[in-house]
Amino acid sequence: MTTHSTGTTTPATLQFATALSRKTDTEAATRDLADAIRMQIGTAPIDLAFVFFSAHHAARASMISAMLQMELRAKVWLGCSGEGVIAGSEEIETAAALTIWVACLPDVKLTPLQLSVSQLQDQIRMPEWPETGLEDSTFLLLADPFSTPMQEVLSLMTDRYPHGKAVGGLAGGGQDSGENRLLLNDQVFDGGMVGVQLTGPIAIRIVTSQGCRPIGERFVVTRAEGNLIYELGGVSALKRLQDVFESLGGAQRRDAHRALHLGIVIDEHRSHFERGDFLVRNLIGADQQAGAVAIGDVVQEGQTVQFHLRDAKSASDDLHFLLAADRTTHRSPPLGALLFSCCGRGEGLFGQPHHDSGVVQERIGPIPTAGFFAQGEIGPVGGRNFLHGYTASVVIFSEPDSHKEHQ
Repeated sequence: MTTHSTGTTTPATLQFATALSRKTDTEAATRDLADAIRMQIGTAPIDLAFVFFSAHHAARASMISAMLQMELRAKVWLGCSGEGVIAGSEEIETAAALTIWVACLPDVKLTPLQLSVSQLQDQIRMPEWPETGLEDSTFLLLADPFSTPMQEVLSLMTDRYPHGKAVGGLAGGGQDSGENRLLLNDQVFDGGMVGVQLTGPIAIRIVTSQGCRPIGERFVVTRAEGNLIYELGGVSALKRLQDVFESLGGAQRRDAHRALHLGIVIDEHRSHFERGDFLVRNLIGADQQAGAVAIGDVVQEGQTVQFHLRDAKSASDDLHFLLAADRTTHRSPPLGALLFSCCGRGEGLFGQPHHDSGVVQERIGPIPTAGFFAQGEIGPVGGRNFLHGYTASVVIFSEPDSHKEHQ
């Protein structure tokens, strides 16, 4: 049987398990997964379940949902199609794959969420969402990139849940609107967003690895309008960009036309800035005449920015560093994890398979982990939730530390 599975249990009753099938027959793969999960956790009641599947299985999403619910009876079911599937230490980027991840979360409150956008995209409907968010609330979100204005959704959530942490990914596998699949309990959607809000006795930490390293000097934006930056530190932004470009070595300079980005400091009150303090955004163009550079976000005068370089080494180092830092700052051992990795990472970026999943297992242990290759990744930076590209967002579940958890 091609099913691979791992499981872990703790005396304190938080329990996680995961299983993977590479079978192309959707019904056989689904049956294998249900059997593998039951072998690991026995009759323990499942509170939360995620299922991620490649495009090969998308047409039979309703059957996957119905079979797994009948066999495993989880209280809250979520899932989606992805560009590829992540399970344990494996990343299956192009072949058929189906993975399930389950959690037994005694006393944790789970609120299933669904969101749709009107056809005119002028109204976001959030039926049955909680009116306000609790201090330590975490939102796990799966959305369709074709139909969901994710930046607007996150902005709306920030207003309603100012202390909520959001993490997840945009579904993939489909080439056009209506081809991706999202699962929520007994429903299957081809657009919008599904998710779950978690509150209660569980520690949920999020590591958002944007895969870049800062280069050159930091500058204050001295003239900007919308997403156009005209001046950095009183000098043409294009001149600053050219200076950074010329400071790079030969190999880096060859890659820089597609690997240079801009990092925006999120919390200006910090005394110094390091990895994780910048929101990284693409450079999307330049205006030679005006000396301006355009980036993929709105910039304001007075903000601090620094150019960043993205390459395989920077992306690998960043994920290693952030996961290692998480382990040193929290006493409770990780018990389960979810991984949302950009479809622009994987073998195409690193030149080898299983990079992100391997680093997660190496740094936080061989614990039940599942996820998918996404068309965009959701994760907090500097205490605010954003949509990213080329990022790995890792959700780590553990018993609460005896002291208060800090993100």
